[in-house]
Amino acid sequence: MAKSPAIPRTAPTAPNGGPNSAANAAGVGSARAGEVFQLLRDGHARTRAELAAITGLARSTVAARIDALASSGLIGPAGEAVSSGGRPPSRFAFQPTARVILAVDVGATHVLIGLTDLSGKVLSELRESIDISTGPVPVLDAVLDHCGQLLAQAGRHERELVGIGIGLPGPVEHSTGKPASPPIMPGWDGFDVPAYVQRRFDTDVLVDNDVNIMALGERAVYWPDAENLLFIKVATGIGAGIVSGGLLQRGADGTAGDIGHVRVPRGGEVLCRCGNYGCLEAMASGPAVAAALAASGVPAATGEDVLELARRGNLAAIQAMRQAGRDVGDVLAACVNLLNPSVIVIGGGLSSAGEYLMAGVREVVYQRSLPLATARLRIVQSMAADHAGVLGAGRMVIDHVLAPDGVERLVAEHQQA
Repeated sequence: MAKSPAIPRTAPTAPNGGPNSAANAAGVGSARAGEVFQLLRDGHARTRAELAAITGLARSTVAARIDALASSGLIGPAGEAVSSGGRPPSRFAFQPTARVILAVDVGATHVLIGLTDLSGKVLSELRESIDISTGPVPVLDAVLDHCGQLLAQAGRHERELVGIGIGLPGPVEHSTGKPASPPIMPGWDGFDVPAYVQRRFDTDVLVDNDVNIMALGERAVYWPDAENLLFIKVATGIGAGIVSGGLLQRGADGTAGDIGHVRVPRGGEVLCRCGNYGCLEAMASGPAVAAALAASGVPAATGEDVLELARRGNLAAIQAMRQAGRDVGDVLAACVNLLNPSVIVIGGGLSSAGEYLMAGVREVVYQRSLPLATARLRIVQSMAADHAGVLGAGRMVIDHVLAPDGVERLVAEHQQA
């Protein structure tokens, strides 16, 4: 039977599986293998005696939990500790290569699929062009075929797969994995993505908005200590992934961070595809900037055309990119006053234009936001670039399957096999 896609709404472990969160999760007196595993998730090797001292469990109980975790492959021998007399005690450590995850970042015109281990390390990846508007069945069928190819090429069996994480370019009801009225995804509204994927792969399937998983990926790899971070994607659409107090904020219906449909000062009567006028997306997205340039006589049909013109030094394209940054900055200034992030990361296709877009964002944010809110604020370009989505989709699944309940399930499944 296919596993439930839902994720319990509990605080996740630290992005890097740090020892403090692991110790809190394992707590004195805990008896389950899943809690004991949290103490090994940071990668540091420990002996049975050390684990018994931390948890307060009897050594026989710790030994039983270690045996269960080792038999499932989640942990393995990691040498011997210094002996205080007699035979040196064995040490055990997390084995991230024991299982694999498929991380899928679906965009409007492309899909990037990565095969990762349980540490989030990308083992292999595949990029293909797709058209999200063709509907869920043809897009997901192509994605699933590519997922099978990646597994086969890596020599990994489907039984080693513990989960699939998917990011989609539109609002998603995270608890069910169903898209919710996505504006650029005709035919996807309410489609049961997890159930469809589980017809091919019998594993956990977790689905979220693409900007949310980008925020997870960027933070996990490059900003693990940032408790308050905004990730802004500027591409075919514009959206924000919000990390506040160390937790990803999805909102009541999964639409938190949909800044692309906030009205901007110079929006006027420009019609947006959402049906409203003056939206940020209608002014500063890749297609919007290209359309504005084309109207002024500059040959540009797509965001990629705009980027290429800017790289060649076309003054009109450079000015258009900077103005797009100012428009984004107009909305972000309000976000900064409201959320007080310490880091704003600008990603997405148009961010590869580098300082042209960034200069416009910084100009307005630092001018319009409260001085106290910007005193320690950093506005930076994405370091993960187009890999942020894959990194985040993998992290989403890792935090699910390596949580105490997830580990218990993996151990039980191995014992029943």
